[in-house]
Amino acid sequence: MTPSQIANEAAALSDRAALLAAQAAQLAEQAAPVAAAANPFLMLLAIFLMACFVGYYVVWGVTPALHSPLMGLTNAISSVIVVGAILATGLSDSIAAKIFGFLAVTLAAVNIAGGFMVTRRMLAMFKKKGG
Repeated sequence: MTPSQIANEAAALSDRAALLAAQAAQLAEQAAPVAAAANPFLMLLAIFLMACFVGYYVVWGVTPALHSPLMGLTNAISSVIVVGAILATGLSDSIAAKIFGFLAVTLAAVNIAGGFMVTRRMLAMFKKKGG
């Protein structure tokens, strides 16, 4: 390809991107009244359920050889989740948010404890092999 052909294709792609951006803006304007009328609790519940499904498939997709090292790394992530859940629970006025926050703290604490148990078990196994 010559430089002029590449420049022409780039210009065509740029024009197409501008057209798509205009269409996206138009669709966003049309969807704004619908989004404003949506119940915030239902939107957050939908996000929570989608995150559960994605997390399930991500965790079950990990090979067993990588599971223990990743479990050790998730302890740090779970500790951040605990702090965020405590803040969300404490700052909320909603009973549902308090219940979900309590569940998040409980489940993250179980994840942290399980990660430490698996890590200690793996360390003991490596010590036996080395000694």
